[in-house]
Amino acid sequence: MPATSDPAGIAAVEGLVRGLLFLGGFLLLALAERWRPRRGRHHRLDRRRRWTTNLGLAVIDTLVLRLVLPAAAVGAALGFEAQGLGAFPMLGLPGWLAAVVGFLALDLAIWAQHVAMHRVPLLWRLHRIHHLDTALDTTTALRFHPAEILLSAGWKILVILVLGIPATAVLAFEAALSLAALFNHADLDLGQADRPLSSVIATPDWHRIHHSTVPAETDSNYAFLLTLWDRLSGLARTAPAGGHDAMNIGLQDDPAGRASLPGLLILPLRKHDPGSSNRFA
Repeated sequence: MPATSDPAGIAAVEGLVRGLLFLGGFLLLALAERWRPRRGRHHRLDRRRRWTTNLGLAVIDTLVLRLVLPAAAVGAALGFEAQGLGAFPMLGLPGWLAAVVGFLALDLAIWAQHVAMHRVPLLWRLHRIHHLDTALDTTTALRFHPAEILLSAGWKILVILVLGIPATAVLAFEAALSLAALFNHADLDLGQADRPLSSVIATPDWHRIHHSTVPAETDSNYAFLLTLWDRLSGLARTAPAGGHDAMNIGLQDDPAGRASLPGLLILPLRKHDPGSSNRFA
């Protein structure tokens, strides 16, 4: 891609393409959930309220991200690439090697960010919104506070700048991450295929454990894409203690569990919030 290309314009086209890919993946997985549900009976309760909240957050997140960071990760990568910034160009890495290492580095960076969101009290105030969902399906992949979305975008841009990750690798990673998030939050029964697949990527059964109300299980299986990082760090669990059918989803005894969309948006700003501080008591 020529260096004279407009990063913001290219990012806008990339955003449209990725948005269409995301929408297609969402619709396909939503239909698959109806066809082969893993815990279907748990999702029929309160579905309208959950979907309204989760889809509402997705709309707000998209608007905020486009307003604050219109170029986003791919646009930033194009700009940095045109100027030859970052470690990979300085080291003279071949394009294919920079792309592969860059893809893996971005996945590791998002995994590390996810761990930090759970372990740093201020960050947990934001990420808690995601875990307050009382069931798990494709819409849960959309349930993030806008401030967390901005932090994540800024973190990715910083990693891209420091390493000089090629725009092609960033584009591939952004598309893979979007689809992986939808996939591993889906209420989808993969049968016997789930276990071998989870040795490489985060499957629905793998990620569901992370959404357990049991704190020790919540503090495991952080991967969105490659499960390698969970296994290397000793944070992997292959099954919940009570089994997938019996496990509870969400945050145990959290008073904000049924908060409205406006309530969730202001929740991180509340000074006296027992649900937020309970995790670090």
